[in-house]
Amino acid sequence: MSEEKIRIGLISVSDRASSGVYTDQGLPSLRQWLDSAVANPIEYVEKLIPDEQKIIEESLIRLVDHDQCDLILTTGGTGPSPRDVTPEATLAIAEKTMPGFGEQMRQISLNFVPTAILSRQVAVVRKQALIINLPGQPKAIKETLEGLKNAEGGTIAHGIFAAVPYCIDLIGGPYIDCIEPFCNAFRPKSARRNKN
Repeated sequence: MSEEKIRIGLISVSDRASSGVYTDQGLPSLRQWLDSAVANPIEYVEKLIPDEQKIIEESLIRLVDHDQCDLILTTGGTGPSPRDVTPEATLAIAEKTMPGFGEQMRQISLNFVPTAILSRQVAVVRKQALIINLPGQPKAIKETLEGLKNAEGGTIAHGIFAAVPYCIDLIGGPYIDCIEPFCNAFRPKSARRNKN
């Protein structure tokens, strides 16, 4: 298991939760899933912010450039309504886009609701950080990260987190070990470190 510490930025984007109208569920859901899936020691940097593009952009830039997060996960603000601007903010600060993540998240969600095609999640790279927009609901967060299995335990759809550790390898970040069988990260044989 890797003892290499990773720094993960978590952002929940919600007008109502950030103003105290209701309790945010995004940040606890993200933490709980990551604590179950990642073997490395994790340092979290968390933000609960409103649906304001400028604030989202500033938060993402700070998490990458100042806080030096290796991975940033956002939740909320990815629908088609006028206040949903998380993808626009994410793309505005990006150096590279990673469209496969959004495609796979929508594919997973389409197993449950036809309105999954309205989701606009994106993933990007900025410097040595991977930034991924996740859905807003805790159940959908879990499904998209983890993937779907049938009653026999066979894979119906791969979760996006299986590709995250290798992506972070490729952009120069720390080596992330996952806790199996909860999360099976995929790496080519040449990129795997021997496990003790």
